[in-house]
Amino acid sequence: MAPPRSKKRRPSFRRLLKTSGVKLQNKQINRTNKQTNVAKKQRKEQKKLRAAVKDNVYQQPRPLEIYKKTPEEELEDEEEFLETLPTDMMEEENMEEIRAMATKASFVTRDLSACAPVHSGKKRSSEVMRGHEKVPRKLAKTEEKEVIHLLPIKDKKRGVVPQSFERVVERKPEEEEEEEEEDQEEDQQEGAAENSASLTAEQIEELRIQKIHERKLDIARLGSAIMSDPYSNIKRLKELRGMLMESDPAVAVTVRKLVMVSLMEIFKDVAPTFRIRPLTAEEKAAKVKKETQQIRDFEEGLVSQYKFYLEDLEQTVKDWKQKKKKRSQAVSLDSYLGLAQVSIRCLCELLLALPHFNFHNNIVVILVPLMNDPSKTVSLMCCDAFKKMFHQDKDGGPSLAAVRVVSGVVKRNNYTVRPELLKTLIGLRIKEVQMKKDIEDTAPKKRFMNNKEKRKKLSRMQRKWKKAEEKLEKELLEAEASESKDKKIKLHTETLNIVFLIYFRILKKAQKSVLIPAVLEGLANFAHLINLEFFDDLLNVLQGLIQSGDLSTRESLHCIQTVFTILSGQGDVLNIDPLNFYSQLYRILLETHAGAANEDVVIVLRCVDAMLTRRRKQVSLQRAMAFIKRLSTQSLTLLPSGAAATLQSCRAALHAFPKCDFLLDNESQGSGFFLPELNEPEHCNAQNTALWELHTLKRHFHPVVGKLASHLSHGAPSDGGGALGPELSRRSPVELFKIYSVKELTFDLPAAPPTKKRDRFVTGGSLLDPELQRQAESAMTLPPDAPLDFSAALTQTDTHTETKDTPIDTLNVIHTDTHTPSE
Repeated sequence: MAPPRSKKRRPSFRRLLKTSGVKLQNKQINRTNKQTNVAKKQRKEQKKLRAAVKDNVYQQPRPLEIYKKTPEEELEDEEEFLETLPTDMMEEENMEEIRAMATKASFVTRDLSACAPVHSGKKRSSEVMRGHEKVPRKLAKTEEKEVIHLLPIKDKKRGVVPQSFERVVERKPEEEEEEEEEDQEEDQQEGAAENSASLTAEQIEELRIQKIHERKLDIARLGSAIMSDPYSNIKRLKELRGMLMESDPAVAVTVRKLVMVSLMEIFKDVAPTFRIRPLTAEEKAAKVKKETQQIRDFEEGLVSQYKFYLEDLEQTVKDWKQKKKKRSQAVSLDSYLGLAQVSIRCLCELLLALPHFNFHNNIVVILVPLMNDPSKTVSLMCCDAFKKMFHQDKDGGPSLAAVRVVSGVVKRNNYTVRPELLKTLIGLRIKEVQMKKDIEDTAPKKRFMNNKEKRKKLSRMQRKWKKAEEKLEKELLEAEASESKDKKIKLHTETLNIVFLIYFRILKKAQKSVLIPAVLEGLANFAHLINLEFFDDLLNVLQGLIQSGDLSTRESLHCIQTVFTILSGQGDVLNIDPLNFYSQLYRILLETHAGAANEDVVIVLRCVDAMLTRRRKQVSLQRAMAFIKRLSTQSLTLLPSGAAATLQSCRAALHAFPKCDFLLDNESQGSGFFLPELNEPEHCNAQNTALWELHTLKRHFHPVVGKLASHLSHGAPSDGGGALGPELSRRSPVELFKIYSVKELTFDLPAAPPTKKRDRFVTGGSLLDPELQRQAESAMTLPPDAPLDFSAALTQTDTHTETKDTPIDTLNVIHTDTHTPSE
């Protein structure tokens, strides 16, 4: 009889379709959880099994402890041993041998009593170290086996039995080749170390040159491959960068320097003219063309290798600063300075060449602290790089990042930094900034039409054209990739605020610091951009600095230039009479001369231009005449460039104050006498003197100075016989000073054409006076060490006659010529 049929009906396909998704999902989760639990149990069992096997392998059986037996017990044991042997068929000699063996060999009797007593305990540390030393450094190459787990078997007695088998892993030929190459390199290094001990110094040097030549060829090969096809060979950068870890001590320093410079040039040529942004997850998941994917791989590899290269340069500089000894011992401590200087030079070049590329701010953060480095070479290198960057920066972004880091460095060092660090800020290209917000609020703003007004005032076609025009302008701006003017002004304003914050902090907290000259020079350079709200406090601080007497001549001139730059710009609305600053400049004019102070003439000329020419309505006639007289007197003590620039400044003052022309007349105006030693321009009675210095300067050896002096003596006419030519009249005093500067002992003067062409040139004694020729020949015949006495040829009568017959004008010229650059 068949078994009863189950009443439970099998679910139909339609019923399965009605099953909820949540139920099916729960079933799936339960199934996966069971599988993971079984896998965890199997892993635990295998782990226990491996631990047990490992313990059995490494645990050695300890010998048993035995005690020495008495002679009686030994005899009894021997008799028992002999009784157990079949002695019926053995001779007496064999018995004696067996007795001897019984007393010596324990393996025959299978008794441990013959073993020596061993008390095993913990090993000493020295024995443990000896055991570790005996272990070979390289393990023997064994076949790698992979354990493959099979489905377990369920048994009634043993339960679940896991099954697995081992499979030998076949190694790739590339991996085997790499291991063979590594072994060969190690063998070569060991062989080279052994052979170098037996080589002479010349052979070692030849071997070193050969190695350097091989490395140069490798660098050239990799570099040319990258430059020829960057998109395909960008992975070669990693191979080239790996040469920075050169381990051969003989060529490590040279090779690393060459690789640093080579990578720097490659990045300068290969890097694009824009910043590469990382791809989003959606962009990475999207399918693109093969060419697009190649470009993405190139950009990703370039950015990553560039980042690693900058990290290597930074690490080299840190090792030099911290004097860390590297593990490889390939580079000595003495070579760190050379490597660090090359790294810093590479960073400076990348700072200037790639301001638009990635990680530019990181380079700024590395180099700004090095501007304050005790090493003068490193400091000047970094300062020059930032000066060039400020000069080349047109957008303002890199300059703002650098100024922020400079502010942090100055504050962190408590305002004890090198003055060159602050002098670099003078090179900032800031010409226009946002002024006070009140001025911006009061200014009329451009009003744009909204949609409602456009509908009322414009037709449908006009609105359509307007929309198309706005869209086109937006696309053009995006295509040009240029920053808007408003954004540029905003960056410049933020940069200048940080610069003024640095300057004002130093003026407030470190007035006796060595940074004061750089601060005053920077304030004089950016004074026209200072807001009105800072004027009163700044004028009081500068006046206190000048009156303290702690400033040098140049620092005082910078203070005066700052004050009058402010008053001639936005400060013209302020009702201030800076009489004290006029007196200070009037006093300083006589302190400039043809020596080291000759470079201060440029600052003097700028101050005179701001104080007299631009403020002609606020300056009295008495003060103007005093300054013109003091400037003409100062021109006698300056070099030709300074004298020409000062006379040009007098010319501008005479044009600004036409009534000062009576200084060219010998007749006095008013009562009193001229007091040249008095340092108050209002009370020195300058109207009672004349510009007699012009008669002396007419005979100056420099033709431009003589021409300007003659022009002023005629009243500085704009046209006529005494007028200047356009090459001099259109030049400012500062331009004349720079054109005719003798700083490099050169004159920018036109050469006069020859009056007559000669067929031949005569040389030798025919060009000299006979008496002078005789004296020259006698001087040439003297031995080289003999002193020459030029005063012996002069007699007292000749000197008296020359002084008596020389006119006064000639003496003035001689007196003027004594101030020459040779002194």
